[in-house]
Amino acid sequence: MVRISAIFIAVCMVLIAGSVGVVIYLRFGLTGAESLLVALGILTALVVYNAISARFRDRAEVSDQIANLSRGSGDLARQVAEFDRRLGTIEMKVDAVLDKALATAQPLAAEIEELSTLVKRLADQVAEHEVALHGESARLSVTSTPAAAAARSATSQAPAAPGMTAGAAPAPEAAAALPAAAAGVAAFKGMDRDAIIAAIRSAVDANKIELFLQPIVTLPQRKVRYYEALSRFRAENGDAVTAGDFLPFAEAGGLLPKLDSLLLTRCVQVVRRLLLKNRDVGLFCNLASATLTDAGFPQLLQFIEANRAIAPNLVLAFTQSAVRAMGPIEHESLAALAERGFRFAMDNLADLRVEPRELTERGFRFIKAPAALLLNRVGAASTDIHPADMSDLLGRFGIDLIAERIEAEAAVVDLLDYDVRFGQGYLFSPPRPVRAEALQPVDHRNDAAKADAASDGKRSVPPAAGDAGTPAARGILAQLARTARN
Repeated sequence: MVRISAIFIAVCMVLIAGSVGVVIYLRFGLTGAESLLVALGILTALVVYNAISARFRDRAEVSDQIANLSRGSGDLARQVAEFDRRLGTIEMKVDAVLDKALATAQPLAAEIEELSTLVKRLADQVAEHEVALHGESARLSVTSTPAAAAARSATSQAPAAPGMTAGAAPAPEAAAALPAAAAGVAAFKGMDRDAIIAAIRSAVDANKIELFLQPIVTLPQRKVRYYEALSRFRAENGDAVTAGDFLPFAEAGGLLPKLDSLLLTRCVQVVRRLLLKNRDVGLFCNLASATLTDAGFPQLLQFIEANRAIAPNLVLAFTQSAVRAMGPIEHESLAALAERGFRFAMDNLADLRVEPRELTERGFRFIKAPAALLLNRVGAASTDIHPADMSDLLGRFGIDLIAERIEAEAAVVDLLDYDVRFGQGYLFSPPRPVRAEALQPVDHRNDAAKADAASDGKRSVPPAAGDAGTPAARGILAQLARTARN
């Protein structure tokens, strides 16, 4: 459009200059050359005038645009300043609200922390009094029964041999094997069979069997998922004797049920401690099949019933040989434990001949096999199950496979090829003793009970779990204390 108007103006200027030249030529009698020069001069003047007027017009438009832009910039600056002012006001209000909220929440947080501490202390006291009530009631029931007293007397005179229940006479070959087993343990050097059994019995009665924990980790992440509770007997020379070395003597002396009761009590305390920090951590507690047939199993079952809330986090483990030798009584005891929500594990595998369907029906959810057995380095050829297929086979029946006794990184790499999800061994961590604050010794409370009972025959027990502080409960504890003293 601008170009058309420019062409139109140029044509008009040419026509005006030409018309003036023609008029001068015809009117004033000038020659053609003179008329042409006049026309060109007029055309030049018109062009100069048009150019100057166009420049003034463009300059006026640019000045107007600059003025409009300046006014817009001023408005924008005022809006930005207003926004900054409002934002500063909002920030001041938010800071005031946060300060007020923090000032209000700090006392509440302090009260919640104090309440949490009180709840933890209450839980510890409840666990301690439950242990005291159930342990002493079991001891009272055993000592008050004439048949049990006679059986216990027979046990002290004729300790049971390995593989037999408490009170039975030891087999000749088992009795001959015990001194040979003691010869390989430096802590038992110079001690005969009866002296070793007496030392173990004294440690069990005095609650001096130490508890160690070894983690069970996930593979390949190596995140702690479970712990296994391991018992250690502290000999007179200060050496810690592993369970594999002193359990045969404990079995020969008929001490396994009492030892398992002590171990289970401590495991319950440890699980309660662990659950305060992590709800996803579990604990494996090893039991003997003799405990399932012992006369004190009903009292142990009552203790289990009182702690069934931690059943998902406490796994009861039995050896493969014990599981294969179980009879109707053991199966009935296992069923009673399974009804209360407890799961089972089978460990100490000598071969891979297992029946996953049968184990699942009995409540077994874990199988712990040595890494050397799974890697086909020892005696795995005696089964139709290939070690590489073991994890998948057990998984179809809801059983997790745990590889134990792992001591080298190369074994971990091979186990990952077998799809093993859990591992345990010295490669990850050796067994470590449980800290003192995680266990509240029962014998200290018994000593206090004996001292109070000896002074006036009565005992005032701080209230703990439910009715533990009632007069009836205090009477029961006083009676248990007198029985323990006698």
